[in-house]
Amino acid sequence: MQAAVFDRPGAIRLEARERPEPGPGEARVALRAAGLCAGDLYIYQGKNPYVTYPRVGGHEIAGIVDALGPGTAGPAPGTLVAVEPFIGCGRCHACRIGKPNCCAELRIIGVHRDGGFAGHVIAPVEKLVAVPAGLTPYEASFAEPVAIGVQACRRGSIGAGDRVLVLGAGPIGLAVAFWAKRMGAAKVAVQDVAEFQQARALEMGADVFVVDPADPVGSAERALRGKADIAFECVGIPGLIAQAVNQVRNRGTILLLGLCTRPDTFNSFAMLSKEVRLVTAAFFTRQEYEAALDALAEGAIEPRLLVTGTVPLADTPDVFESLKHRTSQCKVLIAP
Repeated sequence: MQAAVFDRPGAIRLEARERPEPGPGEARVALRAAGLCAGDLYIYQGKNPYVTYPRVGGHEIAGIVDALGPGTAGPAPGTLVAVEPFIGCGRCHACRIGKPNCCAELRIIGVHRDGGFAGHVIAPVEKLVAVPAGLTPYEASFAEPVAIGVQACRRGSIGAGDRVLVLGAGPIGLAVAFWAKRMGAAKVAVQDVAEFQQARALEMGADVFVVDPADPVGSAERALRGKADIAFECVGIPGLIAQAVNQVRNRGTILLLGLCTRPDTFNSFAMLSKEVRLVTAAFFTRQEYEAALDALAEGAIEPRLLVTGTVPLADTPDVFESLKHRTSQCKVLIAP
């Protein structure tokens, strides 16, 4: 099989490998679609603090079960599955209370172990989720970013009537906008400097799209007709937490999702004096993953709004090279 291997930061190559064999409790999945996200780009850039090299990336995976390990019961060969990438230890406090996504020894497929940028991937059978009838592998591979939106909105405790501000119109921001509206938000504004994302954001459920780099605080407030009850930071660049502090109301909430790899500061006095609640969200549980697949199966989310193109596995090195100069904030899918 072919595999796209990160050798070190800035270096990715195609390699011919033998098909891996699943061990007890594992399954082998033949790749049908794998999404490329910011986490994979950070591996390429050397900004992911958890990865070890060499590594096959890819954690947004859909494929066909084609083998089970010795003595292993699981989805039958031929079953289309999505692969939940977060593997908990099963022993720590978070795992014991049913939150393996917060495991103290968390392992991520595509980061700590080889992932989906290959012809086949090995995964624990308990991390395979049968894809609902009618969904294609292309659609199922979006379950991971959509599930992050579910988790973020649940962590933010969105309620009916809330005014929601989403900072960033990339795939995660769009997923958040969709779930915020689905959970009853009265008004959802998406703010981004990339005006070309407006149509995508509005189709994903946003009520208004805000582009005003000169006055991000005032323009968002005018769009929402008041300060936000909840602001979601989905970009990960320094300065946006400080901006969000000024964009939420007193006793409002900031939900932090952006993967910021550089030092950042914000005015803690402003946050304290307003009693702003800062909440984080990054990984999801099985429940959010299944909710994402169900929403996709309903047709409530149109995957074309999240993806900019599909490329063959053989083109993976070229894709990462091109992302050094990316102009789009949406997703590339990799397929065999």
